[in-house]
Amino acid sequence: MAKKKVLFECQHCGLTTPKWMGKCTNCGAWDSFVELNEHQQEVVKQTKSTTSKSTKAISITDIVEEEIYRYSSLDPELDNVLGGGVVPGSLTLIGGSPGVGKSTLLLKVGSNIASLGKNVLYVTGEESAGQIKLRANRLKSNEDKLYLLSEIRLDQILVELEHRSYEFIIIDSIQTIYSEAITSAPGSVTQVRQITFELMRIAKERDIAIFIIGHITKEGSIAGPRVLEHMVDTVLYFEGDSSQELRILRGFKNRFGPTSEIGVFEMRAEGLVSATDVASRFFNRNSTQSGSALTVIMEGSRPIILEVQALVSESHTPNSKRQATGFDNNRLNMLLALLERKLEIPLSGYDVFINITGGIKITETAADLAILAAIISSFRDRAISKETIFIGEVSLVGDVREVYALDVRLKEAKMQNITKALVAKKPLEKSPIKTFIVDEVTKLLEWY
Repeated sequence: MAKKKVLFECQHCGLTTPKWMGKCTNCGAWDSFVELNEHQQEVVKQTKSTTSKSTKAISITDIVEEEIYRYSSLDPELDNVLGGGVVPGSLTLIGGSPGVGKSTLLLKVGSNIASLGKNVLYVTGEESAGQIKLRANRLKSNEDKLYLLSEIRLDQILVELEHRSYEFIIIDSIQTIYSEAITSAPGSVTQVRQITFELMRIAKERDIAIFIIGHITKEGSIAGPRVLEHMVDTVLYFEGDSSQELRILRGFKNRFGPTSEIGVFEMRAEGLVSATDVASRFFNRNSTQSGSALTVIMEGSRPIILEVQALVSESHTPNSKRQATGFDNNRLNMLLALLERKLEIPLSGYDVFINITGGIKITETAADLAILAAIISSFRDRAISKETIFIGEVSLVGDVREVYALDVRLKEAKMQNITKALVAKKPLEKSPIKTFIVDEVTKLLEWY
């Protein structure tokens, strides 16, 4: 008798091994391995093996470039994140915290595309068709070409696709859909991998744009196996708290366009809509108080003016607190050490708190100068004019270095009636506003 083959799979990352392990060597999860039966092992082999026919290698110079056709979703912010619009045959994954607006946005987008005369299928596995209807009434998204299907069985979804031809499909959500051919529970690694594989095959073969909503874990990543993000064409994440009006949709993967663009949305009574006048949403010019400074960051090709807020207060504990919201805490500690060394500001006995308004997370170093300015302003209790911006990267030796796209940043500042800018290097083009060169951190004291 042939020996039975045993295979174990991690329910967090999908790693397979012939031996059970208490801790996954790939993702570090404890007690996450479960034994797969023979049918599940066959599914794993099928999804991991290639199904394409044998082909011969072709010189890259002989390959004809394919033109990517796009059509608008009638939502300018979503089109911006996708790189210009929806690509037929693409598979897009949207993640975000509960209540951030994933279902609301896609229902509105589905209605917009249905208004163009395209058949749209909204598959809901978490809500009934009546609940979706109530939301559609609130969003004014009732269209004849928008069809609802309250179903969690993959086989029945495939039957519906044979019944009617669709050009746009929304799956809400991938963790609730399951295949009856697999014995594991919905949301498991095997189920999610197989269902995503089937959806990818449908999208490519029938040239249908499919949008998938994915749950996230408490760490903020997409729940399920990591292979889910590798299989799809585009990965989008919603940032922002559900209690805030502004929500940011950021692209982390896009096979058809750039991944550096963002979309800014606003939650209103009529649903999640593209935010208008984004430039003035992230700073307040009405009040001038100490501990506040303005800077300009680049999100893709879009410059955004942000307000950096700092609070420096005397510490009553042996260990001073250093906390940052929207800014890297390790970089904050480096900047504070630089202030103590170069400017001899005694911050060791003070608590320092940094906040970036609007819920945006700064990932570039162009805001370093503004962070220092806000800290000094709060420490000395002297306000900075709202007509001044700070743009520059600060090094460990105390130098202020130039950043890219300085001309674009200054033009955006000019549109918001800002008259002064402290920068590291003179811009290449004629500056639309008055610039002051700050090449060393010590020169910041000249402005206070």
